[in-house]
Amino acid sequence: MIDLLLPPPLAVAEAFDDRAPAALYPAEARVVSRSVARRRREFATVRACARRALGALNVAPAPILPGERGAPQWPAGTVGSMTHCANYRAAAVAHAGDVVSVGIDAEPNVPLPSDGTRELVTLAAERTHLAALRARRPEVCWDRLVYSAKESVYKTWFPLTGRWLDFEEAEVTVDPDRGTFVARLLVPGPVIGGRRVREFHGSWLLSHDTLLTAIAVTRTTALTGHPLRPHRPVVADAVLRPGG
Repeated sequence: MIDLLLPPPLAVAEAFDDRAPAALYPAEARVVSRSVARRRREFATVRACARRALGALNVAPAPILPGERGAPQWPAGTVGSMTHCANYRAAAVAHAGDVVSVGIDAEPNVPLPSDGTRELVTLAAERTHLAALRARRPEVCWDRLVYSAKESVYKTWFPLTGRWLDFEEAEVTVDPDRGTFVARLLVPGPVIGGRRVREFHGSWLLSHDTLLTAIAVTRTTALTGHPLRPHRPVVADAVLRPGG
């Protein structure tokens, strides 16, 4: 499914359960040694996905350990992102010479909890559009999709900046028909190739009761402005504008 959102030069791999044995490196096993069995299984499966994707780039298998704020530490010369939710695990990777940063997220297609979570993770401007989106395509849990898009934004943002990004520091606008979204950064974005990132463009889909979102920032886009073309109609990439 994730391959529909991220074309080459990215390599992707996914799994829909944890039944296939997935071995961990000793250092990885220590990370989850005190976790419950379910957490250990999904941790192992998503890393197996990552190693399969890296193998497609001819990158040798290696431990993938969590670093600062839990961000995966990828082998030298590569970038990537991992995600897991109920019945789905996936990884997307690329050579750092081709892709600057990538963020993916998977979420169950269910509404956010009615305990104030929606108000915590969405802006008032975003919430004004949710009712219209629900009326247009009621099969999609739009508040959960906005949350997923912001998770992809953060996973893309953090490797570029090393800084936290709060939910209220990006405003997401979703196109319900084209399967795309735009995340406008409300704080200064990173500078790539002399241009400041003002917003991230991403793609999304709903498949098998799972919502997927993805963003990829490429060096080609940073230098030329020409977008990366996914298997879907619209690019999942960053819009770069001049600025310091």
